Amino acid sequence: MNTDALRGHMDALLLSVLENEPLHGYAIIEALQERSGGALAVPTGTVYPALRRLEQAGYLASEWATVGGRKRRTYRLTSAGRTALAGERSAWQRFASTIGSVLEPRATK
Repeated sequence: MNTDALRGHMDALLLSVLENEPLHGYAIIEALQERSGGALAVPTGTVYPALRRLEQAGYLASEWATVGGRKRRTYRLTSAGRTALAGERSAWQRFASTIGSVLEPRATK
């Protein structure tokens, strides 16, 4: 999928992937690919700046951890991040419903 199509949705995707467990950056990228059935191949140059931005906003917290013998920065959702994720989900549902109502074929009279 084209990364331009993801613009405006990356924050919600990252928050959602981190909802259940802390992950390091590469594991986040892998989770996006896995959860999307391989459709989302997001480059590191997109993910890491977004993670830093979300951390600065208070939606994520990070710490260094040793994962597989390597030191990696691990990110977790904060309570503010959970609130933001709930808002992103509501906004997405409204957006998808609105766009769907335009794109769905209408019965002719």
